[in-house]
Amino acid sequence: MQYRIQPSAQVDPSAEIGDGTSVWELAQIREGASLGENCIVGRGAYIGTGVQIGANVKIQNYALVYEPATLADGVFVGPAAVLTNDRNPRAVGVDGERKSASDWEAVGVAVEEGASLGARSVCVAPVRIGRWAMVAAGAVVTKDVPDHALVVGVPARRIGWVGRAGEKLEAGAEAGTWICPRTKETYVESGTGLARVEG
Repeated sequence: MQYRIQPSAQVDPSAEIGDGTSVWELAQIREGASLGENCIVGRGAYIGTGVQIGANVKIQNYALVYEPATLADGVFVGPAAVLTNDRNPRAVGVDGERKSASDWEAVGVAVEEGASLGARSVCVAPVRIGRWAMVAAGAVVTKDVPDHALVVGVPARRIGWVGRAGEKLEAGAEAGTWICPRTKETYVESGTGLARVEG
């Protein structure tokens, strides 16, 4: 295996690190986590127990990815973004005693292929971020984001569509079609958001 881990990073021996992956200073990767090939884990980032990460994923400085999150291939997680895992967070129960790991059920964030989470965005589990979607910096996602959606604000709301190149799409000549101004790819509305027209 050929990967790079900085000496100050903490990587549990049970974690799987793919070829070509770089783990930078003060990052922490917990037990059973799995990272695919050619990933970047930035300074001070946290990857929780058992988190599953695909290939070519970039997790920027101080991002927090709590279990049981899953990140597909090509996902971007901006600086200080947070993927939560608790619907009803409490440090203590109704009896005043400190909660333990067995006192709550972890819920996760699923980030699909090519999606991007902007700096300091927060994804409140359980949510799905669709393929090639884009979450703006500082947005707080509280419900599922469709494929190719561009969402902003608190709570996050859709203000448009984005293509694979990350550009905001323009309305096509036919109703329900969208065009990327950079690549000229065409997208059509589907049940899960937008879908790219092949060919």
